[in-house]
Amino acid sequence: MKTPLALVVEDAGNLAEIFALALAAAGYQTITLNNGQDARQFLDTQIPDLLLLDIHLPQDNGDRLLADIRQLPHFAQMMIIVVTADSRRGEELRDVADFVLHKPISFAQLRDLSRRLTATMTHLHTGPFDQLWDEERP
Repeated sequence: MKTPLALVVEDAGNLAEIFALALAAAGYQTITLNNGQDARQFLDTQIPDLLLLDIHLPQDNGDRLLADIRQLPHFAQMMIIVVTADSRRGEELRDVADFVLHKPISFAQLRDLSRRLTATMTHLHTGPFDQLWDEERP
């Protein structure tokens, strides 16, 4: 099985590093970018298994990027974790993102979440995405 790839898009360097370390601890190969434009260029050439996306980004905000990604069928199986300090906006995004994390988030919370995601990774490429969550989603 290949090592799952996580793309971290966060403009706060210290948070990006923490997110990348937590995901690496859970077995992901990580790539970190600090703006929406670079993320868009990366996603034109690769499809990561997981995208951790800050909503408030310079050069093409995360809201727009998230909306565009969800419109494209080749990203349908990519797990998306949205990170935001805006709790109201985070609640609005629960229908679009797979998980919403509210800042501040601890390293342990992200590591535990990424381990849960890693456990489901083998199923991501074997069937429809929605089948993974039939038992867990309300």
